[in-house]
Amino acid sequence: MSRPIVAHAPDNPNREGRPVDPLVRGTFGDRHSRFIVRASSESAPDSFQVSVANNPADLVLIVSGLNSGHLHATWGQGWRSFAPEWKVWCEDSAFAVFYNGRAIDNRPRPGQVKFCDG
Repeated sequence: MSRPIVAHAPDNPNREGRPVDPLVRGTFGDRHSRFIVRASSESAPDSFQVSVANNPADLVLIVSGLNSGHLHATWGQGWRSFAPEWKVWCEDSAFAVFYNGRAIDNRPRPGQVKFCDG
């Protein structure tokens, strides 16, 4: 089962006192747009969708098959023609938000790592 979104996360759109949408997992963005990630259901969702944050009808990406393991990405009209590198970044960011409640680029930097050699 996926983890619930953290209510105090800085990128949580439910944080600002608006009505809480239990399907919203969080947001991420690039230099041009903000995107919102919504699960298909509260309990054991089989898919999630990514849309433009201020226009939920503008679907960017739908990822299905989460429960079966047979993942399938469907790109929205107008987004299919984007560069493959951008699409990989979008998929990775959307998965991070879906599972963790925050985007990859919003994660704090890792601290010092110490290795023990013996």
